[in-house]
Amino acid sequence: MGESIRFVDLVQSRIDDFLDTRSPILVSIGAELSPIQAFSRDFLSGGKRFRALFCYWGWQSARSVGSDPDSAFVESTGALAPVVSAAGALELFHAAALVHDDIIDNSDTRRGSPAAHRRFETLHRQEGWTGDPADFGSSAALLLGDLLLSWSDELFDEGLQELPSASGRRAARAEFNRMRIEVTAGQYLDILEERAWNTQDEAEHLSRAERVIVYKSAKYSVEAPLVIGAQLAGATVGQIDSLRSFGLPLGIAYQLRDDLLGVFGDASVTGKPSGDDLREGKRTVLIALARKQLSNGQRRLLDELLGDPDLTAQQVDMLQRTIRESGAVDAIEAMIAENVERAIAAVDAAPLAAQARFQLRELATTVTRRDF
Repeated sequence: MGESIRFVDLVQSRIDDFLDTRSPILVSIGAELSPIQAFSRDFLSGGKRFRALFCYWGWQSARSVGSDPDSAFVESTGALAPVVSAAGALELFHAAALVHDDIIDNSDTRRGSPAAHRRFETLHRQEGWTGDPADFGSSAALLLGDLLLSWSDELFDEGLQELPSASGRRAARAEFNRMRIEVTAGQYLDILEERAWNTQDEAEHLSRAERVIVYKSAKYSVEAPLVIGAQLAGATVGQIDSLRSFGLPLGIAYQLRDDLLGVFGDASVTGKPSGDDLREGKRTVLIALARKQLSNGQRRLLDELLGDPDLTAQQVDMLQRTIRESGAVDAIEAMIAENVERAIAAVDAAPLAAQARFQLRELATTVTRRDF
């Protein structure tokens, strides 16, 4: 655990240093860009840093580490630099995805604070500018997300330049590029399902929701960071295959837990209002499973209310109760447990460093527990 904490500190320091080099560019253009500079730092401070940790332990898994848990941190800065930069780039990419996701979902909060577009909207009102504050907020946040995406690419390339292996650079870059394509595709499928579900075959709702989980979240949350880290370390084909066999089911379990929290989570833990996914109309695996078990009348009511941004607390409570009584929550819990078991079995039998196998098993528990 201590090693993970110290690595997260290194990643935060790397992100801060990177922003220090980009902020003067913004300031030189005009003082009006100071909110972008400030909001960028806010969105890149703190967080769980799971993607950074998976990147690190993917890197360590392909290395011959000693029994000393502090071994990685007595190495030269040069040895750690590529994976620190790659992990920082993943966090920048994640921040960009969250900014864009909140615009798409029209979310008010993120991590218990106003979402980026709401911050810009508030700025518009405070300054007394003309036009619609909400339109300005969405447009400005969209540009902030684009900037974070661009910066994530720059930081990733800086890390690659510090890697001596050309083959490692190519392999890590290819995985990073594929991750970006898959996340964008998954995000599109997500918004498509929210709007096109009524034109799809009822029997396909579950499989389509599962596809969204894989490409919008599972691969980029766990699998891709693991593989990128391992590629930086010169992993073998067998090691990469093992990490994928671990990462995909764990990523699915991670998102299934997130979907439960989106409907039933405590706002003080999730940073979002309870039932937020119900107001946003998320057509998740949870909803697909519930619809299969509901009566025709209950299903019609669920379909009618799901996606209404003005749901009252009483309506949210009623929908939560309906979903729970359908058995869908128990089914999701079983799916989470099954996918975690698959992931742990894959890593237990993998040709990976022993210390990394232990840490990956620990992370499998951490990212899928109810109260994270």
